[in-house]
Amino acid sequence: MTSAPSRFAGRRVVVTGAAGGLGSCVARMFADEGASVLRTDVVEGEGIVAADLTSADDLERLAATALAELGGVDVLCNVAGAQRFTTADELTIEGVRRHLDVNAVGPIMLTHALIPALVEARGNVVSVASISALMGQPYNAPYCASKAALLLGMRALATELAGRGVRVNCVSPGGIETAMTERAARELPKDVDWNLIAKSQSLIPGFMPPKDVAESILFLASDAAVSITGANLVVDRGVIW
Repeated sequence: MTSAPSRFAGRRVVVTGAAGGLGSCVARMFADEGASVLRTDVVEGEGIVAADLTSADDLERLAATALAELGGVDVLCNVAGAQRFTTADELTIEGVRRHLDVNAVGPIMLTHALIPALVEARGNVVSVASISALMGQPYNAPYCASKAALLLGMRALATELAGRGVRVNCVSPGGIETAMTERAARELPKDVDWNLIAKSQSLIPGFMPPKDVAESILFLASDAAVSITGANLVVDRGVIW
């Protein structure tokens, strides 16, 4: 009996944030389904192309490396992100700009750099936004603002690139079991009002394993979603506020 072909056999995929919990899961699942994957992150590691998404030079080099190593790009997955909880009294310009640069400017400009390859391949882009883009959350103003900017930036690119054969979508997760989430929680000021945070709860309790979110990313990148563009798929276990 012959096995069914993998969804991404022969596809060329770029995954940012590939050293992190969600990014590494996404990259592995694409590879398991037959894709050639270029993994990139700001940190160096085995099989990781080091690149700082806040650097114009690094973005240019990353795009060139993707074309050289993969021969083209069928899917760009913008997974890399930054989050640090901060009270309103402790906000800094540097902190807000860091969130915007990593979470919005980097993904938008990497998409820009890969437009020729994506158009040639009639490929698609899937970016990881957040439910934080859709609601105001305490101690999270920089992250909320940056993910909202990413979400609307990607929707704008979707309207512009659809006529050139490129789909652009977002996934907006709720809480995921990753090191970044745990680190952000540990850094919360000790005198925060936990009652504000506790107002948010999900119909299905608990944080999600990365695989739950990765499955939705791969769906949007697959041919099963060929008629979906400009969408935001919320994956949050039914968060209510």
